[in-house]
Amino acid sequence: MTAPAVGLVVNPVAGLGGRVGLKGSDGAEVQRRARALGARPQAVDRAALTLRHLPGVELLTAAGPMGADAARAAGRAARAVHRPAGPDTTAADTRAAVRALVAAGARLLLFCGGDGTARDLLDALGPEPRLPVLGIPAGVKMHSAVFAVHPRAAAEVAAAWAAGRGVRLEAAEVVDGDETALREGRLGARLYGRLTVPVLPQRVQQRKTGSSGPDPATPAALAAEVTERVGPDALLVLGPGSTTHAVATALGAPDASLTGVDLLRLEGTGAARLLLRDARADQLRTLPATPWIVLSPIGGQGFLLGRGNQQLTPELLRRAGRERLLVLATEAKLAALGGRPLLLDTGDPALDDALSGHLQVITGRRLAAVYRLSA
Repeated sequence: MTAPAVGLVVNPVAGLGGRVGLKGSDGAEVQRRARALGARPQAVDRAALTLRHLPGVELLTAAGPMGADAARAAGRAARAVHRPAGPDTTAADTRAAVRALVAAGARLLLFCGGDGTARDLLDALGPEPRLPVLGIPAGVKMHSAVFAVHPRAAAEVAAAWAAGRGVRLEAAEVVDGDETALREGRLGARLYGRLTVPVLPQRVQQRKTGSSGPDPATPAALAAEVTERVGPDALLVLGPGSTTHAVATALGAPDASLTGVDLLRLEGTGAARLLLRDARADQLRTLPATPWIVLSPIGGQGFLLGRGNQQLTPELLRRAGRERLLVLATEAKLAALGGRPLLLDTGDPALDDALSGHLQVITGRRLAAVYRLSA
């Protein structure tokens, strides 16, 4: 039996702005700034992780960092059917590579990138395309419902599709946020269209859903519980989101970022002082004391780590440890997940596995629920 042909296209600069707090990677100027701040591309490594777990398919790809480099890193043979115009790839290169893969006979397209890359596929394939595609997550935000929850999960779904077992095809929304608005601390996203995606339960992510806003009493209750658990003079690293921002405001730090990662110090009075707003990974690496990591999952998706908070590096998370990870969520937000776990995609599979398991989620003042974390 002939192995099915799977096409792979990698956006080499996807996610470049994440660790350095730029909230996206779109555009040459943002990419230049990211590199100047020490950012290192990771998309090729994440695509290689998928390929290491995906045997038994014929692999078609683009040359160099747009796919062939990932295949080589994974020890996989691949046939390059497209060569980018130059060393600095663009959205036009992604679209051209997609068209070349389709012409060469790919029956499933894997793409490694973020929401902007998903938009490039939509542009190349046309509205409501039937050819199935699946995203290997490598961007910063990734609100669209076209991504596997983890690079290893992308391999699971693609392998099941190739074997013809357990996979259903669904039309999934491509959504992208306004990066300029995000950098200004404003939320906003737009629906661009739909791609056909092979789906295995809990291995392909849901679309992010917006928040209707927490109960007015909830932020104060959550803030009081955090204060009691960490004690005075503690360092708090707060992830992005409306829940954590509301807690920061309740602690007396209303200038904390809505869309970035912040560093606060809890004073003896129970109030917090904002030390760093929109912190970068390198700034958090040299903290004088071990911090507490305070996070809230993304509504609808359930992501806790790996979507919009890549500043929280594996090194920082290991330093803090599981015992200093404080997860905040209302009971309504947990109920909306329908039993699906809170998701981990730190960029370090061994750390994802170590953090997996059941953890207390703070839902109010002296209230908590035991909930599962999973890669």
